[in-house]
Amino acid sequence: MKNDHPLLSFITICYNGFSDTCELIESIQKTIYSVNYEIIVVDNASRENEAAKFQKLYPSVIAIRNNENNGFSGGNNIGIRQSKGKYIFLINNDTYIETDGIAFLIKRLESSAKIGGVSPKIRFAFSPQHIQFAGFTPLSRFSLRNRTLGFDSPDNGMFDKAHSTPYLHGASMLLKREVIDTVGLMPEIFFLYYEELDWCTSMRKAGYELWYEPRFTIFHKESQSTGQLSKLRTYYLTRNRLLYARRNLKGFTRSATLLYLSTVAASKNGLLYLLKGRLDLSVAIFKGTYAGLTLSLINE
Repeated sequence: MKNDHPLLSFITICYNGFSDTCELIESIQKTIYSVNYEIIVVDNASRENEAAKFQKLYPSVIAIRNNENNGFSGGNNIGIRQSKGKYIFLINNDTYIETDGIAFLIKRLESSAKIGGVSPKIRFAFSPQHIQFAGFTPLSRFSLRNRTLGFDSPDNGMFDKAHSTPYLHGASMLLKREVIDTVGLMPEIFFLYYEELDWCTSMRKAGYELWYEPRFTIFHKESQSTGQLSKLRTYYLTRNRLLYARRNLKGFTRSATLLYLSTVAASKNGLLYLLKGRLDLSVAIFKGTYAGLTLSLINE
């Protein structure tokens, strides 16, 4: 429904993903009745003007055509600036909703002034629809990797307890607007990957808690736009891990992490891809390493 004073703003980014985005919009419109909401779709420079198509098909949806692909963070920031809701729900366009559990997320958010954001349970959309996300572990020291709780586990009740988590999931996160007013918009320097980890780190530094709330579930088709072993994904994951370290770590830990990532990790991963016959991915790692060490942090 379109509402001049929505309580909640759904924001999703579309990049050549018209069909998936339509499925998301329709699942929201058919399912969510517990709150007044608006849906904002940012067409991030798709090959066709998909914003115009969304506006025609779904007149109540706010569709924004962005003529330049500003990445995940830049696209979301366009939507946030346009939004009117007290709560901001960032949700991937390759997800869908089957039940109305928004009230559980809002209740969790409002259970404490310290809680700034919450992510629901996320399950894979494809059979057997195992869990994709039930919270995160902290990033490991030096390697900056973490583990997703519940990953590929059946949804049998083992992950039905709400708990704090160091990071929210980029595919689905509900935030209080005041949190964004406090820490700022999502950092656009990352373009793709690690931006939500950096953003969540800023939230926690500002004193906010982040939570996983399992009483609401979304279904995720995983990353269909970048590919699991693409040059794009490999480059940005490599680059942005280094950018995250440069922006968030201090002292010895920062120096040791940058050294480890740019030498041991880069050499090991580059060699492994070479042995698999993927010269393109090996090159992407070394290009990402160079960019991660040299890119200016001024334009954040």
